[in-house]
Amino acid sequence: MQRPTAAQSAYGSATVVLATVALLLISGTTTTLGIAAICAAGLILGVLVAVTMPVRRRPVNPSDVTTRTPADEEIRVPAAPVGAGADTRIRS
Repeated sequence: MQRPTAAQSAYGSATVVLATVALLLISGTTTTLGIAAICAAGLILGVLVAVTMPVRRRPVNPSDVTTRTPADEEIRVPAAPVGAGADTRIRS
């Protein structure tokens, strides 16, 4: 089984919270057994939403990234600007 993506975790968590709050408000139950049943129903609904979300077709493979050479890691310093008036500067 693949690891869940960030979107799956976010949608599943939001579904658990919103479904549980909505069911508690609609039912108006105050018993411990009723609250536990509603919480379990919200959790099951959230898991179903997270599992049934479409996933990526192709997993991200870190080996697809081109390898860097030490020349790519060098610090590049911009050259001094050359243009109009560059040769007319007066040194004091």
